[in-house]
Amino acid sequence: MMIANSIAAAAALTLTIATVVAGQTKESVESETAPPKLLVLVYQRFSFDKGGDHDKWEIAAARACQKLEVPNSWIVLDSVTGEPEVLSFDPFDSFAQMEKPVAEWGPIYAAHPELGRLQAQINAALVSQRTVIAVRRDDLSYRANRIDLSKARFMRVLEVRLHPGRENEFAEAFQNLSAAYEKTESDLPWVVYQVNLGMPSPTFLAFVPMKAVGQNDDLLKARETHAAEGEAAERMQQIAREAYASTESNFYSINPEKSHVSKEFAAGDPEFWMPKPQVTAKPDRKKSRNSKGTDTKPRK
Repeated sequence: MMIANSIAAAAALTLTIATVVAGQTKESVESETAPPKLLVLVYQRFSFDKGGDHDKWEIAAARACQKLEVPNSWIVLDSVTGEPEVLSFDPFDSFAQMEKPVAEWGPIYAAHPELGRLQAQINAALVSQRTVIAVRRDDLSYRANRIDLSKARFMRVLEVRLHPGRENEFAEAFQNLSAAYEKTESDLPWVVYQVNLGMPSPTFLAFVPMKAVGQNDDLLKARETHAAEGEAAERMQQIAREAYASTESNFYSINPEKSHVSKEFAAGDPEFWMPKPQVTAKPDRKKSRNSKGTDTKPRK
């Protein structure tokens, strides 16, 4: 869940990154389910002994928000690999949009103290939290305009930290990779974001939305195919050796119960994002009878 103080921190720094965004390509898809222009990523780790509790609190908070007019949405990812953590994937399309939650979350908590209490419990269970702001890089992505986040069930996230001044080589590597994928018409799109705040710079994040775990097999096959492409593959390996300070790839599962998305977004797959509550069978209230069918109620 995107908490108010994280939004406030992000909004306070918007002037810092506004010039960077202005320099990005204007070609983008503004669909409700497309990758957003700006991402506020909140990495959270919780106390081990509060593991089950914080899940319940986050689900309860998300359900409460479904009944309210809250100023932003979020998709929650639970880690499958790496350190146990929760990653909140919060979309924004403008800095003005980021400012709105700063003004509105305080009054919402004041008007709905139960929601405020849930958020306070979540905060108290935190061991660590890191907020990152990243800007979409269409020039480094592959068929990002075909990504429908409402259909995703899992997310593979590649983090690449570069040595200073090596951004152009990273761009070359990913543009070559995208061209190689286009040749084979791979149906596994990805979207790249450049981190502007919250991590050492330069850092890039590549997100690969997946509908099933088995799509990792498709990714491995694609890598094997492109690894055999001669000079281009050798150049990419050279860039990785010389320009990359570190890389880390992790796999996350999307948790719809902890997430809060718009009705338009949920319409992409309402059964997943807005499942109907399970109806508990009512107990049989008929009078119990003995084997002869007589009423067993005690009599005076």
